Amino acid sequence: MATSLLTQLKEMTSVVADTGDLDAIRRFAPQDATTNPSLILQAAQQEQRRARLAVIAKESTDIDDAVDRVAVEIGSEISELVPGYVSTEVSARLSFDRDATIARAHSLIERYAQKGVGADRILIKMASTWEGIQAAQQLEREGIRTNLTLLFGFAQAQACADAGVTLISPFVGRILDWHKAHQPDADFSGQNDPGVQSVKQIYNYFKGHGYATIVMGASFRNIDEIVSLAGCDRLTISPALLNELDEQQGELIRQLTPMGASSSADEALTQSEFRWAMNEDEMASDKLAEGIRKFMADQRKLETLLGDLRKA
Repeated sequence: MATSLLTQLKEMTSVVADTGDLDAIRRFAPQDATTNPSLILQAAQQEQRRARLAVIAKESTDIDDAVDRVAVEIGSEISELVPGYVSTEVSARLSFDRDATIARAHSLIERYAQKGVGADRILIKMASTWEGIQAAQQLEREGIRTNLTLLFGFAQAQACADAGVTLISPFVGRILDWHKAHQPDADFSGQNDPGVQSVKQIYNYFKGHGYATIVMGASFRNIDEIVSLAGCDRLTISPALLNELDEQQGELIRQLTPMGASSSADEALTQSEFRWAMNEDEMASDKLAEGIRKFMADQRKLETLLGDLRKA
């Protein structure tokens, strides 16, 4: 009996829904779910949420309080639909502030606890800046699990593993976007996709050096990228691409297999080494900065929406 690509993928990879759409999560039954400022904005704009948002906006002490309350409210609803992790992001505005990121993470965990959702169910997301990675290292020591996002370069991945973060989200599609813009005539299909190659390099390095950090490919442009990473620890996928995978049949061949560690971990990157490596990686530097700006732009839209509701 033929089975869908999605069914086969779930047998070798933990499938994660990249959405705040509760109906989509119910339909595809993922292991985990991830959100970000853009997805929270989409969820907040749904008409059925408007009345509840108005209440939150009016009860909140300020806009930061309102934004976090909305994120935790949606995350708490999602936690009832998935058995695993729910990722909730710290404000992109704090991407270069270690201490403020730690404080905001504590606040988010406390808000979840008030709703009966334990810290063991939550991944606090933050950008893979040096400051974000150092904040994650401290949070992990305290038992708060983290998801380092907007990860485009190998130095970011290595620093995250050095810091002992729970999970990283290397972005596949945005890496492809950058290379297409710079080499429009190149063949980036299948295994030539630079985003796919990046995740494979990170995955093999982590497994070969015995790092426990989970590798979760993210930001896909098409199902070919997903198929090319079958077997990765986790893949976070939008509802549209989950639907495509669910509708297509055929044999899904595993591409990534965890091998036993063959060597010990390298020396941890220093701050200067990390910043130099990022400076040398034009793509990673460009996409990290752009990603932070884009997340912040959507957060500002959410802040405006909640501000208007506070005044209404």
